[in-house]
Amino acid sequence: MKLIVGLGNKSREYTYTRHNIGFLAVDKLVHKFNLVKQKNAFNAFLWETTINNEKVIFCQPQTFMNLSGVAVSQIKQFYKLSYEDIIVIYDDKDLPFNTIKLKKNGSNAGHNGIKNLIQKLGSDNFYRIRLGIGKDFQITTRNWVLGKFPTDQLTVIEHDLLERVYIIIVQHLIKGDNFDKLMSLYNGK
Repeated sequence: MKLIVGLGNKSREYTYTRHNIGFLAVDKLVHKFNLVKQKNAFNAFLWETTINNEKVIFCQPQTFMNLSGVAVSQIKQFYKLSYEDIIVIYDDKDLPFNTIKLKKNGSNAGHNGIKNLIQKLGSDNFYRIRLGIGKDFQITTRNWVLGKFPTDQLTVIEHDLLERVYIIIVQHLIKGDNFDKLMSLYNGK
């Protein structure tokens, strides 16, 4: 079984903010896999399907970003998942806009959602898909990540960045490429 988590903040006011790019990624994946039935459980919105005879859950925690680990740890415990069964998609201000970097483990690098995940899971050994949102050093980090994407960037996200996320997930779930192979294919591009 696999759990694909997109991080973000609940509430309409955050929909197109940089911090919610993980939610946008899950929205895209749910659409591409033609999933419509959503359920609300474990403090999260969940969509379940089967891909290659394996159960897959797409998840948007509804606990706000800084408490994302609450929902994910409940799901992990209920389904008895290993850390390697969890892929978390989230924003990274330290990466240039429209870049993707895959990571197997490591520190939170100042990201409060990842910090809470590590704390609640008791480990940093889950897979990550980091989506570059860039940084404007004249704007505070809080205001930057909670700021909305301009329209031209939303177009790039929808038609390029999230399409690449979909391809990565397809390669992992359908073609069976392990995360090491995916990192060698996609990191640095």
